[in-house]
Parts: sequence; C-alpha cells; structure tokens
Amino acid sequence: MECTVHWVRDGGMAFVAETGSGHLLTMDGAVDGGGRNLAPRPMETVLAGTGGCAAYDVVTILRRGRHDVHGCSVKLQAERAAADPKVFTRIHLHFVVAGRELDGDAVARAVALSHDKYCSATAMLAKTAEVSTSYELVAA
Repeated sequence: MECTVHWVRDGGMAFVAETGSGHLLTMDGAVDGGGRNLAPRPMETVLAGTGGCAAYDVVTILRRGRHDVHGCSVKLQAERAAADPKVFTRIHLHFVVAGRELDGDAVARAVALSHDKYCSATAMLAKTAEVSTSYELVAA
C-alpha cells in the first residue's frame, strides 16, 4: 500500500493525498494553525478511516452470514492526549445496523470480530487508545 501527500503551497496548510488506488483526499488545518478550514484535519481522516474499516468488517461479516443488512453507520467519539504527540487515548465506536429480522447476537458477534480480529485500524490505534464499542439494531 502506498500514498503520496502533497502540500498545496498556496493553500496555507492544505494537503492533497493521492492513494495507491488512484483516489484523492484533501486535508486542511484549522484557521488558527494556518489552514483555511476547507477540508477535514489529518487526524479526523484517521478517525474516519477507522470507522470505515470497522463498518466494512461488520457489513462483510453479516453478509457472509446471510443476514438481511440494509444499512450500517458508526459514530466515533475520540479523546486525544493534551500534550504532543496528541495521540488518541480513547475511542468509542457506536454502530447502528439496520436490516430485516436482524439477530442481535449476530450483530454483537460481527462487532466483536471486527474489534478483536479483523479491523487493522482499531488494532493499531489500540496501542495508545482504549477502544470500546456498542451497537443498536434498527428495523428496516
């Protein structure tokens, strides 16, 4: 896996990342840090990527189990250290899984498998952060 990040010189503290799969991702800093607040902060993209990684796992696990999943979202809440490097110290992922006749035990198992076995992002961030999960079911 590879990625190249370019500073947008005339953009203050804006950066454009080009991923190995050929996609572009823009990041920017806060105004008080020299940015223009035109895109997510780099650490916000780390958090978003973590949510994407975990949600991907949950949907994949449920689909493989032939569950009728119609939607999955995950809300992440994180705390960071006060001093540099301001690593994440706590991250909570709350999954909202929608579907028809979903089995709560199957959803709980999918969330646990993502957290304990499959999600590379949460495994990496768990080196500095306490990572916790919760879920709720929504009928679709």
